[in-house]
Amino acid sequence: MSNIKGRFRWCVIGLIALATVINYIDRNALAVMWPEVSKDIGATKEDYALLVTIFMIFYAFGQSVFGRIFDAIGTRMGFALSIIFWSLSIAAHSLVRSLPLLGVLRATLGISEAGNWPGAAKANALWFPSRERALAQGIFNAGASLGGIVSAPLVALLFVYFGWRGTFLVIGILGFLWLIPWLWFYKADPEKHPSLSEEEREYILTGRTEAGQDDGRRIPLGELLRYRQSWGVILSRFFLDPVWWLFVSWLPIYLAETFGFDVKQIGLFAWVPFVGAMFGSLFGGWLSGRIIAAGGGVHKARTLTIAIGCAIMLPALLFTIGAGEPLSAVLLIACILFGFQMAIGNIQTLPSDFFGGGAVGSLAGISGTAAVAGTLITTWLVPVLTKTSYAPIFALSAAIVPISFLCFWLIGGRVEPVVTPPTNTQE
Repeated sequence: MSNIKGRFRWCVIGLIALATVINYIDRNALAVMWPEVSKDIGATKEDYALLVTIFMIFYAFGQSVFGRIFDAIGTRMGFALSIIFWSLSIAAHSLVRSLPLLGVLRATLGISEAGNWPGAAKANALWFPSRERALAQGIFNAGASLGGIVSAPLVALLFVYFGWRGTFLVIGILGFLWLIPWLWFYKADPEKHPSLSEEEREYILTGRTEAGQDDGRRIPLGELLRYRQSWGVILSRFFLDPVWWLFVSWLPIYLAETFGFDVKQIGLFAWVPFVGAMFGSLFGGWLSGRIIAAGGGVHKARTLTIAIGCAIMLPALLFTIGAGEPLSAVLLIACILFGFQMAIGNIQTLPSDFFGGGAVGSLAGISGTAAVAGTLITTWLVPVLTKTSYAPIFALSAAIVPISFLCFWLIGGRVEPVVTPPTNTQE
């Protein structure tokens, strides 16, 4: 089908996935190099939890801010603004001499990196009909997983040659290199893009209209929060996202503390779980699209795929409690992240399934903020619950997985377009 209708939309999501790879290399660099950074600036595990908290607070703020920014100035310039500021922020990590300055830079990195997620949701709603949206989201999320795969060995390799200061500077350049093809390639949205064939343009716009995405009206924030569907998305992400961030933020520290790993050993093992995440992203998107193509409908596709993902996560988290060897631990975590990405890729399509194009960025941003709020709670619980082992935090993560699914299923209700009344309200 994509060969007949054209490939331009897949190139757009491919570029966004590449930006996500860079995003994860940048944010994971500190965790991978923390054993050496902490020695040089005299920081502790509690200081690391503080830095994660600072990043997440500003990341939460950035999700909502950039959600509105993308709805206001568009996808092209929204991505450019986000990636310029996060690249400058990570490069400036090379100048750090003290914990306070590092805290400031983690704040600016958090707020600017947050733009990637509402921007991707916005692009997905603009460029893909509902039947392809989960696969497109899966490709985007695979970029996050691929970033997790390459970041640990890449950062460890750069560390060997350049030290941690030089490594931050080198990876900061990657974002500016990405801007060159982005600004050249993405000249406009599909309605007006000069390089898009008429056949593909019609295919995209018709698919959006079928899914109720025809008006693109900006829905005021207060109105958006009056719908149960919005709260289904918000609460499901509040409970589920902490599972992902537990391993993004703490996996290198877990390997160092549980198995005595140094930076090089972390580089050898920490990429493995994100292979599972990458395959989960792609499989979850493919499965959802397959169900829709077979006539199952959007509701069945999203519900079944999210349920399977949660069903994989729950036992894998419980088995990880007893993992006594690093290889078995990272393989179990790979299963956890496989299930997580199956579920989250479909949850992240819900804003575009429920609402018109003018609200997608906003709801994606608000739900992203809620996700970070949940993550902040687990972030501060990690140092408290892991004084002797990581078993308590894994058990807690297992407990919140079914809660997330119930929020989606019971509060969000049936996955179908929400009929919003026309209004002239201006924000």
